[in-house]
Amino acid sequence: MSDLAAVDVVAPPGKGARVRWLICALLFAAVVLSYIDRLVLSVLKPTLQELYGWSESGYGDVVFWFQAAYGLGFLFFGRLIDRIGARAGYLLAMGVWTVAHIAHAFFTSTRGFAIARIVLALGESGTYPAALAATSEWFPRRERALAIGIFNAGANLGAILTPMIVPAIALAMGWQSAFVVTGLINIVWIAAWFLFYRSPREHKSVSAAELAYIESDKVEPQKPVAWRRLLTTRQAWAYMSGRFLIDPIWWTFLFWLPDFFHKRYDLDLKSFGPPLVAVYILADVGSVLGGWYSSKLLGRGIDVGRARKRAMLFCALIVVPVTFAVSAPSVWIAVLLIGLACAGHQGFSANLFSMPADLFPRWAVGSVVGLGGFAGALGGMLMAKYAGWVLEKFGSYTPIFVIAGSAYLIALLVVHLINPRYQPVTKFAPPEEA
Repeated sequence: MSDLAAVDVVAPPGKGARVRWLICALLFAAVVLSYIDRLVLSVLKPTLQELYGWSESGYGDVVFWFQAAYGLGFLFFGRLIDRIGARAGYLLAMGVWTVAHIAHAFFTSTRGFAIARIVLALGESGTYPAALAATSEWFPRRERALAIGIFNAGANLGAILTPMIVPAIALAMGWQSAFVVTGLINIVWIAAWFLFYRSPREHKSVSAAELAYIESDKVEPQKPVAWRRLLTTRQAWAYMSGRFLIDPIWWTFLFWLPDFFHKRYDLDLKSFGPPLVAVYILADVGSVLGGWYSSKLLGRGIDVGRARKRAMLFCALIVVPVTFAVSAPSVWIAVLLIGLACAGHQGFSANLFSMPADLFPRWAVGSVVGLGGFAGALGGMLMAKYAGWVLEKFGSYTPIFVIAGSAYLIALLVVHLINPRYQPVTKFAPPEEA
């Protein structure tokens, strides 16, 4: 019997069997909290810079060290999760980042914030490995992509909520309270995860029908694959190169947009909210449409490589106008240009992030994703240094937006040159057979 046939043997359980979706809701909430915690600083950056005389390069260093720690943590946290499991792994990850997040309230210098951000990043790097491990444990293959899509949507919701709640907290109780209050919310989640999360077989609320459905897939043992083996493949380098080139642009938008709106259009904590919310709503739309477009092309019979690259080309083209955002005559025209760029990024990412599953056997996908996350963080580190230097030396965002406008076309060209035929990896066997 084929794997696909094996999946179809057990029908979906009835409406009462929904424990797995409560798990998914917890994962969604964790991703929302993760993005709120990492973005509080970017919303407060103009305020802190004026209060404590931060230099642009100093803030760039804060972002640099966050990216460095996040990349290294992302590379190794997945293997830790494989050893200790999703329940303990998420408790450890959020526990570490919550302590670090609240600790921001006790610093005023960029050096102090850099120290706190390093620990925050190490904890947050466990977010996706733990969430993916939980979905693998709780969802059969037919529902797994949907569950991942749901909890991943928490990233954009977190980016939308942050400029809505953080200014209100900071204006009412002081900037330190923004870190403390948002950190305390995490403790509620930690308690809920500790009390509710168990493996399906150990969970008392799971019905026999839901358990049978969850376990309907053939279980494939997962064994770590050496990174050196993956680095001999052009497919891994294509994916890593794409992440190296586009991830820094997204991180730049996340960490510098409030400052851009402050410097260019004189917005402050009271007026950041609507423009930032609009930008990330457009990003959400782009994420959906980018994935939908390549799926539609696949439905027409176009091969996977052409469908992915055609969708990425379309997304790359709608990013190009962000080059002119600095010279936009009004804040809302700038919001439109930046929002289109963020939509293009998310659509481009939806297709680029499909490459590991498209091109690698299942047992290697996690390690490839880890390498790509590390490459993206490395690019983000370099971009953080560059942005801080440019803003301090020239006081203009123009060079940054010029790079943003061209990065996606360059990334697509590099991906195509490295793996022009979008060929899957076939040259090595699983670890247990090698």
